[in-house]
Amino acid sequence: MNHVLLSAWRAPRKVIKSLRQFGFRTTCLRIESRLRGEGKIKTIAERELFSDKELKQQRAARFPREISFSIAAPLYNTPEHFLRAMIESVLAQTYAGWELCMADGSDAEHAYVERVCREYAGKDSRVRYRKLEKNFGISGNSNACLEMAAGDYISLLDHDDLLHPAALYEVMRAICEKDADFVYTDESTFHKTPRDAYLPHFKPAFAPDNLRANNYICHFTVFRRALLDEVGLFDPACDGSQDHDLVLRLTEKARRVAHIPEILYYWRAHAGSVAQETGVKPYVIAAGVRAVEKQLERLGLQGEVSPVKPGLTIYRTRYAIKGTPKVSVLIPNCEHLEDLRTCIDSVLQKTTWPNYEIVIVENNSSSPALFAYYEQLQQERSNVRVHTWKGEFNYSAINNFGAQFCSGEYLLLLNNDTEIITPDWIQEMLMFAQRPDVGAVGAKLYYPDGTIQHAGVILGIGGVAAHAFQHVERAHLGYMGRLLYAQDVSAVTAACMLLRREVWEKTNGLDEGLAVAYNDVDLCMRIRQAGYLVIWTPFAELYHAESKSRGLEDTPEKQKRFNEEVQFIYRRWEKELGAGDPYYHPNFSLHRPDFYVEAPVLKHDAR
Repeated sequence: MNHVLLSAWRAPRKVIKSLRQFGFRTTCLRIESRLRGEGKIKTIAERELFSDKELKQQRAARFPREISFSIAAPLYNTPEHFLRAMIESVLAQTYAGWELCMADGSDAEHAYVERVCREYAGKDSRVRYRKLEKNFGISGNSNACLEMAAGDYISLLDHDDLLHPAALYEVMRAICEKDADFVYTDESTFHKTPRDAYLPHFKPAFAPDNLRANNYICHFTVFRRALLDEVGLFDPACDGSQDHDLVLRLTEKARRVAHIPEILYYWRAHAGSVAQETGVKPYVIAAGVRAVEKQLERLGLQGEVSPVKPGLTIYRTRYAIKGTPKVSVLIPNCEHLEDLRTCIDSVLQKTTWPNYEIVIVENNSSSPALFAYYEQLQQERSNVRVHTWKGEFNYSAINNFGAQFCSGEYLLLLNNDTEIITPDWIQEMLMFAQRPDVGAVGAKLYYPDGTIQHAGVILGIGGVAAHAFQHVERAHLGYMGRLLYAQDVSAVTAACMLLRREVWEKTNGLDEGLAVAYNDVDLCMRIRQAGYLVIWTPFAELYHAESKSRGLEDTPEKQKRFNEEVQFIYRRWEKELGAGDPYYHPNFSLHRPDFYVEAPVLKHDAR
């Protein structure tokens, strides 16, 4: 990959920093991914989100509700051309019901800031300006803006960033159509103009665990004034990550959070800005840790918070596990003595969780050596038992049968062709599964060659669903760091899935109408339908030789059964599949699982 590094000559400082933080291989992967996507990103940056005709129609549109927006923009020594560009982007809004509240903490050397602001305020009464007696810091200056605000909804805008002309219009649509009290949009990072944007951030729907791990919501954030009155203003103790802290507090109380999957905010990257380089402001990371710790305290959750890697505003929460509940590891098996032995040995030799049992469900094996192994295991290990399922292979039925022999408070479905990597794999999943809002937890699985086999399941890829980041290099960070942190997903594979027994019983286990394919997806969909979250964590790691036991769908009989199971899923989850995966984005490819950005196709309705 040396050629990849040589291609990055335009940003040598970033390359050096990445080498120090992540090492050679990961740096190469980051650069290669960047170079591969530059053309597509350029296309996205240069496209017109709305035509001039549509923008004109927006200006003339009327909504069923009258809502006013207060755009809070704290100022501090803002470069004049950045300041003017920011104000002009607000003036260009196609929705006219706004006020721009600017509180200025600039020093005497930057007196032009006041002059420019008063110039605009003199031309448009919606532009409001307040000169502060001193710089109160980012939270203090922001709070001064909020104190000026008289709108029904509050919008947050950094002093050097830009809004798309349709930003408030689209937010207004979301409020009226979805009765949203908290709205956020996609965004893109740029250098000089939005047309040179180099990092579009296409976000998932509201995901509380993603938000706890990093402020993916970020810009453009709009929320009901009553929410702010309930949770309070910016907290100076979280300066640097004050937005993250406020968003965490607001979304805890919001009735309905809406995501607009369009780039309506442009984040300017320049020397000294967080968008350019987080390392310029290392206190940001410490402030982010405090913000997450404060949320845990508010929610009554115990845990330790730390950055996942030095220099990144991505956080890992190690939740305290209550007690030592028993975990039943449920493993179906037919033949495959050596695969099972590898799996069992890895569990017995590496697992550090003290209270677990292994329940093996034997299914139509004939090998004397395998049955001898069963006997040996049960004689030597009091926490290992073997039960026999005499029916034909049906993964769902076998696990449902085996579950009745499990005595644990938690069920851990595990394939016989897996091998444990991280000794605390059970703890890393159990810390999530114990939360009452979580229904199932999955692990990070690798193929024997070290590439990723499973990082959560994405609905819609390949028609029904597929594993995220499948075949991607193990060291890859994922789109916007998605491979670095625990997150909410639509489904996880039953090759390694942990859930509370009460959740298993409430959802009636696996559907036996799905003998082989998509039974885990169906279970997770029912778990989410019951109101629970499904979480994938990268901190529980295993190897998985996928389909080694069952083999490929390479016979007419297997292909017929597979097609029937596909139709089963389509019938049951037609609405959900049609709506798309909430944790994926419409601009990502449905033909590959690595969050590859397709050139967006505008599908605006009549506006």
